[in-house]
Amino acid sequence: MALEQATSQGKPSEANAEKGSVALGSVFAAVFLTTIKLIVGISTGSLGVFSEAAHSGLDLVAAAVTLIAVRLSDKPADDEHTYGHGKIENLSALLETMLLLATCVWIIYEAIQRLFFKEVEVELSIWAFIIVIVAIAVDWTRSRALMRVAKKYDSQALEADALHFSTDIWSSAVVLVGLVCVLISKLLHIEWLAKADAIAALGVSGIVIYVSMSLGKRTITALLDGVPAGFHEKVIAAVRVPGVTEVKRVRVRRSGPEAFADITLAVTGDVSLVRAHDIADAAERAVKKLLPSADVVVHIEPDTISYDDIVTTVRVLAGQRGLAAHGVRIYEIAGQHELELHLEVPPELNLGEAHTLASGFERALRAKVHNLRSIVTHIEPTGDGAAIRSAVRVNEKYVIDTVQALPISLGVDCQPHNISIHRVGSELELSFHCALDSSTSVTDVHAFTERAEQHIRNAAPDVARIVIHTEPTTNDV
Repeated sequence: MALEQATSQGKPSEANAEKGSVALGSVFAAVFLTTIKLIVGISTGSLGVFSEAAHSGLDLVAAAVTLIAVRLSDKPADDEHTYGHGKIENLSALLETMLLLATCVWIIYEAIQRLFFKEVEVELSIWAFIIVIVAIAVDWTRSRALMRVAKKYDSQALEADALHFSTDIWSSAVVLVGLVCVLISKLLHIEWLAKADAIAALGVSGIVIYVSMSLGKRTITALLDGVPAGFHEKVIAAVRVPGVTEVKRVRVRRSGPEAFADITLAVTGDVSLVRAHDIADAAERAVKKLLPSADVVVHIEPDTISYDDIVTTVRVLAGQRGLAAHGVRIYEIAGQHELELHLEVPPELNLGEAHTLASGFERALRAKVHNLRSIVTHIEPTGDGAAIRSAVRVNEKYVIDTVQALPISLGVDCQPHNISIHRVGSELELSFHCALDSSTSVTDVHAFTERAEQHIRNAAPDVARIVIHTEPTTNDV
């Protein structure tokens, strides 16, 4: 049964009782069919009927194994079997498959002997026909009952038993055809039709081998925790609910009728606990649309990016735009990043043109790096560098006052704003924005920032780092 089909419904006690009841009914049916087929097969000498008796005898063993399996598999999980005992059903189905194949080997051998190496007289009687017809009726009834409960509770053991009884229908029909051919052979003296009984036995074996191989393949897949082709991709697509930035891991396994899904999702670091829980619930509901009664565990992780990853991203994005970046500094505040860097642009550009390039670069950077609270970009001509000096503690308010007084101190209308001071250990690191006329050349802008930096260092000589982001005045944009 496909992994994505519905799993058990109703209360566990009701499921256990119904599965046990239908499995017990199969045992009684198999006892009845094996007995009557064996009696008729021995009395008539029909290999077709006798092979059916052997097949039903195997069904009896399989039905008994299934009965034990469904009862044991429904035991709750314990310290030694944390996923429950559902694999017992898969083992039961594998054992049934092996028994069926072993029987087929014997039937094929005996059929070949009768076709080519020895003569066996088949004694026909009305009872042979009656028994085969009765067997078809019983097999049809049992296969329907078993398959109904197997689908309802997604039981591989009951499904295997249902397949046994359904193949009995076809194999019994083949035997019936063989008996009819033998009867025609006796009535019309057509000798070659006498071999039809052995040929019918080969037909029975062919049907059983085909079904057994199909069941065995699915059973081994379940035992090895395999899933149908493409199902893994379906789950990944389903759990990409709004808010998920990456599906990091998807693991799905079966344990008998039960299914288990282990999902790990990444979300942005600024997502609240309540929102993260809502995302996990949405992902769980999406999985249960594919596996209605599965045990689903969704683990949420923040989508983090390392310092080296951010620096590499900055340099790659700058290079893609014909720019260069250096002096990258990252601050982490309340789960978010503040980024400062020096961006080298062609010296022939004016401030408006350079700022347009820088803005495009910043937008691309925000799209790549989550949780960027702010980006302070210091624009300078290609080839220039910035020195970083050691620092000691200074008065932060004095530094801010110095920055705000720059227009007066330097005689330039630079409109300082977005002043930010970070204390790293005993050192202060300063960044701020400064608006200038958009027609100012990049070279002149850089000359101004050098003067401004020097002025600030004269006032506060031991500030460790200064980053000035220049931009066009609002009226110029």
